[in-house]
Amino acid sequence: MSTFKTILDTYNWEDTLGSINAKTEQNVLTALAKTTRDLEDFKALISPAAQPHLETMARLSQQITKKRFGNTIQMYAPMYLSNECQNICTYCGFSMTNKIPRRTLTDAEILKETAYLKSKGYDHILLVTGEANRTVGVEYLKHAIQLIRSQFSNITIEVQPLDQDEYELLIEHGLYAVLVYQETYHRDEYRKHHPKGKKSNFDYRLATPDRLGKAGIHKIGLGSLYGLEDWRADSFFTALHFKYLQKTYWKTKYSMSFPRLRPFSGGLEPKVEMTDRDLVQLICAFRLLDEDLELSMSTRESELFRDHIVHLGITSISAESKTNPGGYVVEKQSLEQFEISDERSTESFTNMLKSQGLEVVWKDWENNWQ
Repeated sequence: MSTFKTILDTYNWEDTLGSINAKTEQNVLTALAKTTRDLEDFKALISPAAQPHLETMARLSQQITKKRFGNTIQMYAPMYLSNECQNICTYCGFSMTNKIPRRTLTDAEILKETAYLKSKGYDHILLVTGEANRTVGVEYLKHAIQLIRSQFSNITIEVQPLDQDEYELLIEHGLYAVLVYQETYHRDEYRKHHPKGKKSNFDYRLATPDRLGKAGIHKIGLGSLYGLEDWRADSFFTALHFKYLQKTYWKTKYSMSFPRLRPFSGGLEPKVEMTDRDLVQLICAFRLLDEDLELSMSTRESELFRDHIVHLGITSISAESKTNPGGYVVEKQSLEQFEISDERSTESFTNMLKSQGLEVVWKDWENNWQ
């Protein structure tokens, strides 16, 4: 069976970007008039030519989201288990070159953190670690999942890419979903930002969703880190990847995240700025591409932005997030992976959602329903 690399290798970055920028207003109007859209329509919707039609895109995105998901929005919480990392990544506070105190949570500390999150109502948890196979490898992850499995109906991980048999083992012990971002699909830029560590292997990371699909994971989360390269090209290749996976592993569900480069200790300035309007355009374009795709938003974005985007396509969102191991209870002052922007409490954020007529969903899936 071929992998996504076979498809990606047939594309040229500059040609693809040129194709997106060459889309005309008529291409945009044609895409907006359709009920089923393909990747050429997606190019039109993320193109500069679509910017004057953002209001129409937003209205259609809102209508499609309401039709498919109703007035609901699902809450989740990230929990960082470790900031140990064996990679050098230019944009991350956990990068091996950063001289920071490293820590990995013990069982007792994990349970303290999860107790706090449960007290806030969370039933969907995202376990996050740096990429350090020796410290937080498969056995550590398996044990952590077993430790908290009875407390959460949905356990997702965002950790180093694993082999297919390792994913199969974690699924057997209660893993529901995996988030894995390519960061950028531009090979040269990827190499520049990942000079050392297992993550420097572009092709191994690229094939991770294929291994997940073959392992039978319930849901795969995709995304790019916007700011490393031109956001339009990276978002097209992310959409291309998603459509390939959706066709190949059709039993699997998919989600899309939209992280923009955020400040961190040692910081990296974005190569290409992605404005708030750009991000709204991209979120709406993904909703118009696929009405079933889960669109997720983290606390990287500002209060004002998140207050408005919840009606325009987002279906899953976090609140009160901490991006450091033990950040909720155990060690609140330890170094974060990146700065968050929306620091409201869970109660304050969910009250905002309710005031906008949205129903907050804490639980919508459970392992024993399989």
